Amino acid sequence: MVNSMHINVDAAPSGTGCADCESASPAGWWVHLRRCAACGHIGCCDTSPAQHATAHAESSGHSVIQSFEPGEDWFYDYETGQPCDGPALAPPESRPEEGTVPGPHGRVPSDWMQHIHQ
Repeated sequence: MVNSMHINVDAAPSGTGCADCESASPAGWWVHLRRCAACGHIGCCDTSPAQHATAHAESSGHSVIQSFEPGEDWFYDYETGQPCDGPALAPPESRPEEGTVPGPHGRVPSDWMQHIHQ
């Protein structure tokens, strides 16, 4: 288990998609979503073009994330660079299952594979 100062079990997710992609102009898109365990910020994964989850961790000092994908409950600590254990966080536990990967539908370019980080 990680230091509890990096986790707030009461922090609700900031939305159902990457908060930074949604607020960008033009709006962005993502491959997978990650949730900040400290404040609930939803950001896009490191495979995504903008890598907002990592950017949030770096700018905020909130080092622990949890997957925000349906059926996944793993945590990761940027400080240690390792997976870690964590408690159940405030619902919802993931993006809506009907969402697309990558997503959101209508914003993903047809050549999306050329834009991701591998």
